[in-house]
Amino acid sequence: MPMSEAAMQNRLFIPRSCLTTEGNKTGSWRFLRPRYEDKTAPCAAGCPAGEDIPKIEMLTAQGFFKEAWETILQENPFPAVCGRVCFHPCEGSCNRGEYDDSVAVHTLERFLSDTAARYDFRPSFARLPSRKERISVVGAGPAGLAAAWFLTLLGYSCDVFEASPEAGGVLRWGIPAYRLPADALRQDLRRFEREGIRIFTRRPMDRQFFAEAAGRYQAVILACGHGRGQSLSIPGEMEVGVIEGLDFLRMIRASEMAVGGGTEAVIVNGAGCGRSMDTLGEGEAAAEGSEFPGKIGEGALSSFDGLTAVIGGGNTAVDVARSVIRLGGKAVICYRRRRQDMPAFADEVRMALEEGVALEELVSPATAGRDGEEIVLSLRQMIVAGMEGSGRARVIPDGDKMKEVRVRRVIRATGAGPEESWMLPAVEGTKVLALSHCRLVSGEGKLVVVYAGDLANATKSVAHAIASGKEAAIALNALLREGSEAVIPRLQACAVGDGPALSMEVCLGGERRLRSRHIVSYTEINTDHFGFAPRITQPRLLVEERVRSFAEIDLKISAGLAMKEAERCFNCGLCNGCDKCWLYCPDVAVIREGEARRIHYDYCKGCGICVVECPRNAMSLGEGEGEG
Repeated sequence: MPMSEAAMQNRLFIPRSCLTTEGNKTGSWRFLRPRYEDKTAPCAAGCPAGEDIPKIEMLTAQGFFKEAWETILQENPFPAVCGRVCFHPCEGSCNRGEYDDSVAVHTLERFLSDTAARYDFRPSFARLPSRKERISVVGAGPAGLAAAWFLTLLGYSCDVFEASPEAGGVLRWGIPAYRLPADALRQDLRRFEREGIRIFTRRPMDRQFFAEAAGRYQAVILACGHGRGQSLSIPGEMEVGVIEGLDFLRMIRASEMAVGGGTEAVIVNGAGCGRSMDTLGEGEAAAEGSEFPGKIGEGALSSFDGLTAVIGGGNTAVDVARSVIRLGGKAVICYRRRRQDMPAFADEVRMALEEGVALEELVSPATAGRDGEEIVLSLRQMIVAGMEGSGRARVIPDGDKMKEVRVRRVIRATGAGPEESWMLPAVEGTKVLALSHCRLVSGEGKLVVVYAGDLANATKSVAHAIASGKEAAIALNALLREGSEAVIPRLQACAVGDGPALSMEVCLGGERRLRSRHIVSYTEINTDHFGFAPRITQPRLLVEERVRSFAEIDLKISAGLAMKEAERCFNCGLCNGCDKCWLYCPDVAVIREGEARRIHYDYCKGCGICVVECPRNAMSLGEGEGEG
């Protein structure tokens, strides 16, 4: 019986074909062509070391911890270090930060390095065949070691020369153990030895070295760092015995060697070992442990009571002040600008204040004089008189206003410079090529010299030191293989996004070279496919525990928490096989082949639904006959 018109209106009819529609190749209707195109994530472009962060987090979320760790090592040989002390600019660039909160990249890198140490992972990744050229690296700090690491991947043999008794540079001697334990640093350093990089310690270099190096090496990379502190240049500085901040930190780290070298055997509330501060010469490297007798109560570190004034606003100043607290003393940081202008990491400043460090803003040291056992430090008060181009306040003296503080000691941490012997004089017939993070000096028949790290970097951070070492390696490789004209084009070809970050994987011809340099913005993320999820909170020792010792204050997280946090990553610009394209395609034109996805253009009408629905902008839509 035929249905009434009213009944027909109340029914839903779904068309159904009992025959195949493969003969109807709807792709002929297409005007636009979708294609898979991996792009560049803003976190990767914002990382000075150029780490492939979206891939790292994708692998971590899937439980492939070794593969994620190896992905880090391809671009950064210091995951244990950077997982602890990096200022993580990647998190400031994270698109997730505009949705709820940025991904805890820093914490996840620490987790991967700890996991690698626990299970003794051995990395396996691409490298070029061995070459005959030998390279010398002066300075076993982050820049020098990074250069040696990347040159090894490029096939070169490297010898590293270090004046101190242990490798690491500022990582070993200038960063307190509560931030970077010696064991964590050694965890990264062991890989250099396994890769055949020879590190010669207690080998200070001088000008004579370069004459000898010309006969043994094809190039020398100078990455000795800035180890000479800068004077305050105020009356009374020498008379009262102002202590250099870097020397102070060296003494503390060297005292660990005296009592066994482990992070457990460090000074606790003044109970430590050391020698008198005035016996540590200017610019002197930390000495062997035997020079620090293991008798409690001997030397400058045995008693640090009273108030210590720390002059400066950088990370060294904050590290010094927090170390003074751990030695049983009190500390006040005197800074000529405001707290928000301090170059020190904001988190470190906040934790220093939590631990009892005082902060005097807008004061500049004027004079210092001794009054018995105390030092009278006169401070000139400053006022804000505008803003500098960097965004920091421009300050000037507030008339003749002064204030005094009475302290037991003064430690300066106002910056550092290089030893003059490292700055070689210009030689006729040489060509200087200044790059983002290093300088190359070359000439016909002359030893190639590369200045890296602090000697060439404007920004002083571990991540920028690694970037300098990588740039030095890629540039030197281009120079030796193709000539000076090839250096700039080679660096540009290895850039991550707009640069200046570089990718060693790209340099070695890896899959990352196929990605578009377009940096994915937040507006290009389809947030409909994501849910709000809180960022993990970094577990940390209580303040009461932190100030009692130099034990590491940041604690480990579980694999479950790490995977959950990594799942928050948008994986911007990187296909992770979520299959939203396959699910939403009205023509069933998306073909899944294992982990790969491709588009069957015989049936794709070019509607662009797959591109719109892609959560992470890993597809593009345009004209032409590109691959799917």
